[in-house]
Amino acid sequence: MKTSNITRRHFFHDCAIGTGKVALASLLTEHAYSRSPNVAAPTHFQPKAKAVIHMFMAGAPSQLEMFDHKPMLTKYEGKPLPPSVIGGQRYAFIRPDAAVLGPRFKFSKHGQCGAELSEVLPHLATVVDDIAIIKSCRTTQFNHAPAQIFMNTGFSQPGRPSMGSWVTYGLGAETRDLPSFVVMSTGSGISGGAACWSSGFLPSVYSGTRFRNSGDPILNVSTPPGIAETTQKDTIDLINALNHRRLKLDGDGETATRIANYEMAYRLQTSAPDLMDLTKEDETTLKMYGCDPNVPSFARACLLARRMVERGVRFINIYNEGWDAHSNVEGNVRNNCKATDQASAALVKDLKQRGLLDSTLVVWGGEFGRTPMVEASVSLGRSMGRDHHPQAFSMWMAGGGVKGGVTIGATDEMGFNIVEDEVHVADLHATILHCLGMDHERLTFRAAGLDFRLTGVEPCKVVKKILA
Repeated sequence: MKTSNITRRHFFHDCAIGTGKVALASLLTEHAYSRSPNVAAPTHFQPKAKAVIHMFMAGAPSQLEMFDHKPMLTKYEGKPLPPSVIGGQRYAFIRPDAAVLGPRFKFSKHGQCGAELSEVLPHLATVVDDIAIIKSCRTTQFNHAPAQIFMNTGFSQPGRPSMGSWVTYGLGAETRDLPSFVVMSTGSGISGGAACWSSGFLPSVYSGTRFRNSGDPILNVSTPPGIAETTQKDTIDLINALNHRRLKLDGDGETATRIANYEMAYRLQTSAPDLMDLTKEDETTLKMYGCDPNVPSFARACLLARRMVERGVRFINIYNEGWDAHSNVEGNVRNNCKATDQASAALVKDLKQRGLLDSTLVVWGGEFGRTPMVEASVSLGRSMGRDHHPQAFSMWMAGGGVKGGVTIGATDEMGFNIVEDEVHVADLHATILHCLGMDHERLTFRAAGLDFRLTGVEPCKVVKKILA
């Protein structure tokens, strides 16, 4: 490693025998927070954002039904794409000569910026002047699990730290009463699984904490029936004393993580119920989100995310499953937009009216896009759907250093290939870190003899066209 690349993290992690582990252990204790996940850490430069809400649309929304209007597809519907457009691309469920499928919804322009959106996004249309739409996103992965892991961790296989883990490792936290990195899911699960919010080779204290949709938000935190508060406190004190003793003997960072987790669990018994109690929200706010406070939903997760930001949570993942439209893309998009559009727009409005949007980066998108060609299979019972399309898809971002009312990137007239301002997944990661005041090339962690970073080793860039 060059001297110019040596950082504080490198020194504490690698120098001497066990210095990194001892330092981490010490800093995770009750009285030393200057480099722990329980206190904010210095940034590389002045940040615009201090928190991120990542709304992940698992299964891959169809950009052609929502953001990227292609009238030419209607003209060629029923005919195959020219071979010159496809360029030898192969697909899992359709032939390269599959017929074109035109957009299933009408598009129109909105806001002062004139952003073009589908009719299934009436609520997002009201905040287009506050968001930046990127129509030229690209990934290298074409199956759900690796693509979801790639979007969340920068690598297509399990074992690397997620975005939330990198962010909390780099910035620490602004609260000791809630986890710095929270994960919520509004469906049955995602293909990428827990690898999408794992800390990978980072200390496990940086892993995302999963909040449930109903019942106790976190398993095994509530005091069991029949256990007095004094008994519980004495038990935790004894366990912590034993863990601290073990920590002094071996300096293992995972023992420090265990100590921190017990202490956090104890504090969560008070902070979590207060956070999850949406009955304290006024009717106007609940109506804006379309949220029933007692019913698990995407709207409830979005409202909880705003409440978490208010309480200092650093990174929030909301996973919304069900966008995999291999059949009936029209019904799939309509139903999913009905479930998510109002709350997504309400989150932007709510953050803005509370003065939190400028310091909160909101990210919306899936793992890849959908094909311009139709998917139909009698044997699989599929018709009028779209297959996976990694070459081009759309996302949007808002707040936290992002310029509102802009649309960047373009695809060809068939919506197949990017022709302007390509934005790779690593570029998105670099941009998110930049908004948080971190240089993606300097945020590193040494593991297995290598200095790893979220954006990997291939060249990538900050997407400056969307920055305020």
